[in-house]
Parts: sequence; C-alpha cells; structure tokens
Amino acid sequence: MTPIIIVLIILVVLVIIALIKTIQVIPQASAAIVERFGRYTRTLSAGLNIVVPFIDTIRNRIDLREQVVPFPPQPVITQDNLVVNIDTVIYYQVTDARAATYEVASYIQAIEQLTVTTLRNIIGGMDLERTLTSREEINAALRGVLDEATGKWGIRVNRVELKAIEPPTSIQDSMEKQMRADRDKRAAILTAEGIRQSQILTAEGEKQSAILRAEGESKAAALKAEGEAQAIRTVFESIHAGDPDQKLLAYQYLQMLPKIAEGDANKLWIIPSELGDALKGLGGAIGNIPNAAAGGGDGGAVTRREAPRFDKD
Repeated sequence: MTPIIIVLIILVVLVIIALIKTIQVIPQASAAIVERFGRYTRTLSAGLNIVVPFIDTIRNRIDLREQVVPFPPQPVITQDNLVVNIDTVIYYQVTDARAATYEVASYIQAIEQLTVTTLRNIIGGMDLERTLTSREEINAALRGVLDEATGKWGIRVNRVELKAIEPPTSIQDSMEKQMRADRDKRAAILTAEGIRQSQILTAEGEKQSAILRAEGESKAAALKAEGEAQAIRTVFESIHAGDPDQKLLAYQYLQMLPKIAEGDANKLWIIPSELGDALKGLGGAIGNIPNAAAGGGDGGAVTRREAPRFDKD
C-alpha cells in the first residue's frame, strides 16, 4: 500500500469523524449544552443541529421531562419532642438547561438536602397529631419553599408528596388502642341507637294498632247500633202497619217475661205496673175468665200501678 492511499484513508476517516461530530441529533424533550474551548456557547434544542467539530463539545444532555425522585425516610422531631420518619417524593422538571448545568453541581442532591431541612423546619412547629392530619398543609408549604429555592437552578418543583409518616412504635401502639376504643364506643352508641329506634318503632306500631283497633270497634259498634235501630224501626213500622190490638200486645208482653229472668246473676227482677193491663187484655181475649176465684173481682189482675218486686230464689 502506497503512502498516498494511506493518507487518503486517514483523510476519509477524519472526514467521517468530523461529520459525526458536526451533526448532532437531539431527541424530543431533551436539550444539550455546547461549550467552545470550555466556555458555554449555546443550548441545542430537539432536532438536527450542526456544531463545529473538534472545537464545540457537548457538555451535558438534559432530560426536560418531568422527573420523579423518591427520597429515603428522614427522621424529624415534632414540637412535642417525638421522632417520626417521613418519606417524600418530589416531582420536578428542568426548565433551564443552562442554569441546571452551571448554577448547581448536582441539583438532585441539592433538592434532597433542601427537602430535609425544610421538612424539619415545618414539622418542628407541629405536634404529632397535627403532623399526621395535615399532609396537604405540609405538602403545600414544602412545595412553596422548594419551588422558590430551585427557581435559580432552572428547576420547577411541580408537586411534593409525603409517602409515609411513621411515628415511634410505642406511639403507634397507643394510637391503635385509642382507635380501637373509639371504634368500640361508636359500635356501642350505634347499637344503643338501634335498640332505641327499634323500641320507638315498636311503640309507634302498637299505638297505630290500638288506634286502628279502637276505630274498628267503634265502627263495628256504630254499625251494630245502626242495625239494631234499623231492626227496631222495621219491627215498629211492621207493627204500626199491622195495626195490632190490645190482645196481641198482651201476648207479646207475656212472651218477654221469661227473658227478664234469664241469667244466673239475676237475684231480683221487677214486673212493670203495666202487667195488670196486659193480663186484663189477655183475659178478655181468651174467653172471659170467671171471677169466682177472686170473689167477683176483676179477674185477679193486679190493679195497683206500683211495680211488684219478686226474689228469683
């Protein structure tokens, strides 16, 4: 191989290397920092870019997408002197590739340390109970401090989340006992409320039942009285229409006398004074009963208008 061919091959290789270094392809949502002789020149955006080979160099390629960084648990002391371990997650995004490269040596480490110190300041002004129940407040305060501090680094903190807040084991046991007691108390209250409501509903049901029963009995009595009145009215109208004489009335009167004495509880019964008139009419009806037994009287009829009293026994 002659020296000319060797030189040509070297030139071709150099040209290829120069072309490779000249043409720079930057992916979407990325940026590249270009330095010329160690000094910042420009920032390459996504797409095809041309640089001066062997003079311009790519210092750093930065991802402009939102990043998620979890930090390990950090011990923090609360206002009531209790140590809790808090896990945090930071959602951040690089907005200025130049500032993120030259303003801070390692922005991830800087964000972590800033998160720890800020978290200690915030939690130090809260007691344990407030710490456990004020996550949104802690997140908002932490995000405000981080976003303000990282702005000069070309970083925007979009969100801060507390993954876990772990109090000491003894405190956890006490909290579990308290929660168990609260649940038992609520269960007892709900049981008592259920029994009370059941008794109220039962009483209301009995009340409604008694009212309906009384209304039914009242309506039944009214219907019965109305029926009896209708029967009496019908009988009266029938008797009135038949124009009964004294004989028939006297006979009906005598038929009702045995019913007066019915019942074992009747020890005394009274015969109305009108019985004499009824017997007189009946005597006249059955054929002029002789007056000999009465010594020529009026047929042995009771003439006094007083109501005789007879003992049933």
